[in-house]
Amino acid sequence: MRPRWLLLGACGWVLLILMFASRFISFRAVDDYGDRVGAHSWTVPGQKVVKSASVSSPESLKLAPKPSDQSTAAVSPVSDWHLVAQKRVSLLSAACQNTTFGNLTHVPISKFVLDRIFVCDKHKILFQTPKVGNTQWKKVLIVLNGAFSSVEEIPENLVHDHEKNGLPRLSSLPPRDVTHRLNTYFKFLIVRDPFERLISAFKDKFVKNPRFEPWYKHDIAPAIIRKYRKSHRSSDAAASGLHFEDFVRYLGDVEGRRRVERQFGEHIIHWVTYAELCAPCQIHYSVVGHHETLEQDAPYILKAAGIQQVVSYPAIPPGITRYNRTKVESYFSGVSKRDIRRLYARYQGDFYLFGYPSPDFLMT
Repeated sequence: MRPRWLLLGACGWVLLILMFASRFISFRAVDDYGDRVGAHSWTVPGQKVVKSASVSSPESLKLAPKPSDQSTAAVSPVSDWHLVAQKRVSLLSAACQNTTFGNLTHVPISKFVLDRIFVCDKHKILFQTPKVGNTQWKKVLIVLNGAFSSVEEIPENLVHDHEKNGLPRLSSLPPRDVTHRLNTYFKFLIVRDPFERLISAFKDKFVKNPRFEPWYKHDIAPAIIRKYRKSHRSSDAAASGLHFEDFVRYLGDVEGRRRVERQFGEHIIHWVTYAELCAPCQIHYSVVGHHETLEQDAPYILKAAGIQQVVSYPAIPPGITRYNRTKVESYFSGVSKRDIRRLYARYQGDFYLFGYPSPDFLMT
């Protein structure tokens, strides 16, 4: 009789342990940037680890220059989202007319800008989504061009193969055709909080590097370490890896960064400012989407472009787009206030153009 009670007791303890452990097991959902929902895996050697706290949204922060509709959390019908989209375009237009940040916001439409804009002539669409779900939007346009019937069918290695994916760049067209498309096509871009974008770029290129682009770790990282790490030895630069504070110091140094970047060319597009990359004060975008409200923006963009019956945006894992103040604070915990202010000075135009609140909580 006793062994039976012991067996029942052991089973009970196992069930209790499993129930307790299940509370700490989170679904692993990965987006274009390798982020993980429900867990934090962003630390690299040399960083201070901050215990996870509740996530705060930008609406609770001091806003500059005015509240951004990015914080709209409730799911709204696509028809109602039109007002949000209109406010964003109006905010962008007003910001472009303000000369206060002229040197940070007004960039000519150069070949560099046109290289980043993809064309879908079949449905008269131009899109520019720098480091914000770029992979998924490319899949949408590949489907629109007719090569595949759904985004799920597209091989991952094809999406960024620009010789085979069938997505021409605007820069590949004659000037007259470029002007015609800029004036008549539906144009949209997707942006996100500038500092979260930099964290995403750092993780994607220097930590995880999922597409195996070795020059980021083997060429760019050592160059940044040699110039910006306060103490280093050339022999261990590659082994220790680039720290986020080195990355921030590099981005905030105007003249020094330019000297370093002459070696890298187009490899730096992932942390160029939105103003430099998209020329939003010269190109009149039809819709400005925000990563933080992509669940609402994606269906609205498809409907506004008249393609909602042709293609669907890939499923978005729950919580993947939410602004994560805890993550931002964790990454910047090892960065000096001076370096953060210099970084903000460079990206201030991006915060202003798209209504993102200034990160005062990092600088005070």
